Amino acid sequence: MPRSQQTVSHIEPIPQGDEGLGLSQLFGLLARSWRWIVVPTMAAGIGAIVFVQVVPPRYTGEAKILLENRDAAFARSAQERGDQPLAIDEQAVASQVQVVMSRDIAREAIRRLKLVGNAEFDPEVEGIGPVQRLLMMIGLGKNPMERPPEDRVLDTYFDRLLVYPAGKSRILTVEFRSRDPELAAKAANTIAELYIASLESAKVDTARYASTWLGGNIDTLRTRVSEAEAKVETFRARNGLIGSGGSTSQPLGTQQLSELSSQLSQARTVKADLTSRAKLIREMIKDGRAFEIPDVANNEVIRRTVEQRITMRGQLALESRTLMPAHPRIKELTAQIADLDSQIKATADRVVRTMENDARIAEARVDSLTAAVDGQREIVSKGNSSEVQLRALEREAKAQRDQLESYLSRYREASARDAESAAPADARVVSRAVVPQIPSFPKKLPIVALAMVMAMLFSMGGVVARHLLTDPDNTRRRRRPEQDDRTSEPTPFAFPEASLTLSRTATAASLYEAPLTASVVVSRPAAPLDPTPVPDAAPEPVQEDAVETEAVARPTAVSGYDLQALIRRLRDRIGRNGGSILVAETETAADPRFAAILAESLAAGGRVLFADVNGPACPSDDAGLTDLVAGEAAFLDVIRSVPSVRRLHAIPRGFVDCDILIEEPEAVAIALDALAQSYDWVVYRLGEAHSQEARDLLAAMAGRMDAIVIASDKIAEDADLVSLYTFAEQACAGPVLVAGEHAPTTGESAPAESSETGLRLSAA
Repeated sequence: MPRSQQTVSHIEPIPQGDEGLGLSQLFGLLARSWRWIVVPTMAAGIGAIVFVQVVPPRYTGEAKILLENRDAAFARSAQERGDQPLAIDEQAVASQVQVVMSRDIAREAIRRLKLVGNAEFDPEVEGIGPVQRLLMMIGLGKNPMERPPEDRVLDTYFDRLLVYPAGKSRILTVEFRSRDPELAAKAANTIAELYIASLESAKVDTARYASTWLGGNIDTLRTRVSEAEAKVETFRARNGLIGSGGSTSQPLGTQQLSELSSQLSQARTVKADLTSRAKLIREMIKDGRAFEIPDVANNEVIRRTVEQRITMRGQLALESRTLMPAHPRIKELTAQIADLDSQIKATADRVVRTMENDARIAEARVDSLTAAVDGQREIVSKGNSSEVQLRALEREAKAQRDQLESYLSRYREASARDAESAAPADARVVSRAVVPQIPSFPKKLPIVALAMVMAMLFSMGGVVARHLLTDPDNTRRRRRPEQDDRTSEPTPFAFPEASLTLSRTATAASLYEAPLTASVVVSRPAAPLDPTPVPDAAPEPVQEDAVETEAVARPTAVSGYDLQALIRRLRDRIGRNGGSILVAETETAADPRFAAILAESLAAGGRVLFADVNGPACPSDDAGLTDLVAGEAAFLDVIRSVPSVRRLHAIPRGFVDCDILIEEPEAVAIALDALAQSYDWVVYRLGEAHSQEARDLLAAMAGRMDAIVIASDKIAEDADLVSLYTFAEQACAGPVLVAGEHAPTTGESAPAESSETGLRLSAA
C-alpha cells in the first residue's frame, strides 16, 4: 500500500505510563538497583548453606507392593474359574493405601521396630521440658507420659510414613524417613510385610468364618430337605397322584387320558377311511369300472373269473369272423361272458358291504372311546387342584435340596482354604527397600538454589513495587492529571512565527552530498530565484496511484522558501513515495526553522508529519514525542493538526526529558516505524546539532532515517561541519545532504578543490 493512502488512524495507542513499566524500562530499573537484588540474594544463599549444613540429614527407605489376584485356578470353584476376576480400579488402590496407613499396622510396626524409647520418634523419653511442665501445672496441657507408649509414637510415625500409588498403576510405594538409614529401610520392608500378612490373615479369617457358619447350617438344612420330600410323597399317595415312573413323571390319570385320546384319533381315522373307500367303490361299480377297484382286482376268485372272461371274449371274437350273431355258438359264448360279468359284480358288491360293515364297527369304537375320554377328562380335571399343590411341594423340596448341595460344595471349599498359607494375599512385594546411602533431606544444591532464586525474585519484586509506589529515583515520567475525555481532539499545532516571516526572495539552497572524488565544487546562482518553481527539463514518469505524492514542491503562502532542488534530490535518493528525514539544524543555519519550512513544502505533494526532537519542553499538561516514547501518551494524544497547511501534522517535543529517546531504543524504533507507515513524509527537527546531546540523539534515531539533511551556511571546509557530516554519514545508512544559503564570493565561477574535506558543494 503506498504511504499516501495510509492514515494516522492506523496507529494503535500505546500503553499509558500509569499502567506499568515497559520491558526495556524494567530491565533498566533492575540494572540500576542491582545492589538491592544482589545483597538479599547472597544473604539468602549464605543462610541456606548454613541451614543445610546444620540440619541433621534424613534418609528414605522405599518398598513397592504390587496389587494383583493371586488365587490359583485349581483353588477356585468351577463357577469362579469361569468368571473373570474383578479388576483393581483406582478406588481399590486408594483404599489399599488407607489400609497400609491403618493404626493396627502402625502399632504392630512400632512394636517390631522398637520405636518406643527411640528419641527420634519418642521425644518424651528424655523427659518433659520446662514449658510442658508449666502448661501441666496451670492445667493447659496434659501429661504425655499418661498416654500409652505406642500412642505417643503414632504422630511421629505417620509424619515419617508416606504411601502413594505409582502413577496410574497398581503399585503402592511405601516410603519411610528416618535419621538412621538402616531403620528407614527396615521400617519400609516391615510395613510392607505387615500389610501382606494382614491381607492373608483377612482371607484366612473369611474362609474360617464361612466354614464354621456353613457347618452349623448344613445339618438343619438336611432335616428340612427330608421333611419336604416326605410331604411330597404323602400328598401324592393321598390324592392318587401316582406317577408312571417314566421320564415324564406325569400322574397316572393324565397318562390314561393321553392314551385314550390317541386311540380315539386312530378310530376316527379308520372310520373315515372305510367310509370314503366304500362310497368310492359303489360309484365305480355303477360306472362299470369294477375291474379298476384294487380290492376287487386283487381277489383270487375275481382274478380267475376275469381270466375266463378274457378267454371267452377271445373265442367270441374268433368265432364272430365265421359265424353270424344268431348262431348258437355265438349265443353260448355271449351268455357265458354275461355270467362272468355278473359274478364279478357280485364279488364287488360283497367287498363294498364288507367295507361298510368295517366302517360301522369303527364308528362304534369311536363312540365308545369318546365316552371313555369324556369320563377320564372329568377325573383329570378334578385332580388338577391337587396336582398344583403337589408341584408347589415339589418346588419347595427341590429348592431345599439345591441349597443343601450348594452349602455342601462351599463348605468343602472353605474347609480346604481354612489353613495357613492356603489363600495367598492379593499383593506381593516387588521391590524391597535397601539401605539408602544418600540422604533425601536436605538436598543441599536445590535448597540453596531455590533460596537464592526466591530471594532474587522477591528482591526484584520489591524494587519494582518501590519504584511504582514511591518513585524514589525522581524519574522523568510525569504524572499528568486524569482527563475526563481521552478521545477529545488534540490542540492545533502552530509553528513559531519565524517560519511565517521568511522572505519570498530568499536564494536557493545549496546541497552538499557524499563525494565521488576528493574535490570540493562550489557554484551559486547568478540571481535570486523567483518564488514560482521552475519545472524540470525532463520530468520523470510517475505511476497513476502516486500522482499526488509526486507533485513538485512549490513555495507555500506560509514560507515562500524555494526548496525545489532539495526535494528533488531527496526523491531521487530515497524514493518518490517518501520517507523519514532528520533535519539537523546548526546555530548558523540559513533559518532557525528550516525543518518546518521543508515540512510545509513537502505537504504540497502528500501527507507530512513534522516532529520536534529537542525543542522547547511542553507544559506539564501537554504531551509530545518524548511522552509517546516514555509510554505516558498515545499517538492520538501527541499528534496535532496545522490549520495553516493542509495535510500537515506536527508533534511537539514533549514534557519528558530528551534522554528518554536515548535510553529506550526499542520504544523509539516502534514509534518511528509506526509514524513512517502512516505518513508519506516524516520530518524530524534536531536543533543545535553540534552539541553532544544532539549527536547522541542523532545516533539514536539515525538508524530509522531514510536521509539526513544538515541545515548550515558554513563553508565546506569548516571543521565543525565536516565532523558533523562524518558523524551523520557513519550513523545513517541513507544519504546525508547539507543544505544552506551560502553565497559564494565574486568571481568564483569554477569548482574549487580542497583535500581537507570530504564534501562536494553543488548548486541546486
